[in-house]
Amino acid sequence: MDEKNITRISTIHLLGLQTPRIIKYWIFLILLLIYCVSVSGNLLIITLVSYSKSLHSPMYFLLSQLSISDILLITDVLPNMLHAVLMEEATLSFSNCISQVYFFGVAGMSECLLLTVMSYDRYLAICKPLHYTLKMNHQFCWITVITCWALSISIIFISILTVSQLPFCGPNSIDHFFCDLDPILKISCSDTTIIQSAFTMLSVIVVVIPFFIILISYVYIIITIFEIPSIDGRQKVFSTCSSHLTVVFIYFGTLFCVYLVPRRGHSWNISKFLSLFYTIVTPLMNPIIYSLRNKDFKEVVRKYINLSANSVQH
Repeated sequence: MDEKNITRISTIHLLGLQTPRIIKYWIFLILLLIYCVSVSGNLLIITLVSYSKSLHSPMYFLLSQLSISDILLITDVLPNMLHAVLMEEATLSFSNCISQVYFFGVAGMSECLLLTVMSYDRYLAICKPLHYTLKMNHQFCWITVITCWALSISIIFISILTVSQLPFCGPNSIDHFFCDLDPILKISCSDTTIIQSAFTMLSVIVVVIPFFIILISYVYIIITIFEIPSIDGRQKVFSTCSSHLTVVFIYFGTLFCVYLVPRRGHSWNISKFLSLFYTIVTPLMNPIIYSLRNKDFKEVVRKYINLSANSVQH
């Protein structure tokens, strides 16, 4: 196609979140509540891990990084959804749409990598306790975290830069509630087969390989747990990693269904529902799962509440 005859689009209309006017304010309030609770919960985890000495361990340091990723993910998607519900229109400039795809990719990839590092942390703590302090030291934690973020930022930047160079001539509407890669590629005027294949391979590297590493780690963890003679000992050890395992299956399960299951396997509405689940529900559930099921977090929160109550009384 002659590039001179291509009318480049400047705005993107999102059609995936059209709600009846009679319930739009209820949906707006529910989404706003989800956003506030999610950001507040993740900020609470980051704050407690930063200032409480009892939480200065590799596991909680990695959890605070996961919270940063969750805040980035839900902030990238939900504010625009709130505007769309309230104004009954979702329109983004093309550059903002590409930016949303970029930050969504960075948050998603960093979450996959961080969950993998967290599984390695649990593997060492349970299966190799004598080596834990030596291997999961302060320097190693910082190196792995910086590597996770650096890989996510650089790889997604190169990928999105390639996509942004494509010619886009419309239609300027996509059937989704946020700018995701697959709907964006569908409005390109050029053949995107090679790019789609490259992103499929990237999805396999980012999603499938980390998931199998986590799975192998937990096979060894479960074997070690069953070797513990007392039932109370088994329950205590398993409780330290059950929260992480829950988050892993929720997050990776939805990613598999949306990005790796063939489109013929499910309808586009199901894909949108699953996307809603891992972009909004997962960042909300992570702080709830990790804090409510964690004795250390409960003790730290109780300690600060008691200190606050005592300071008010005096």
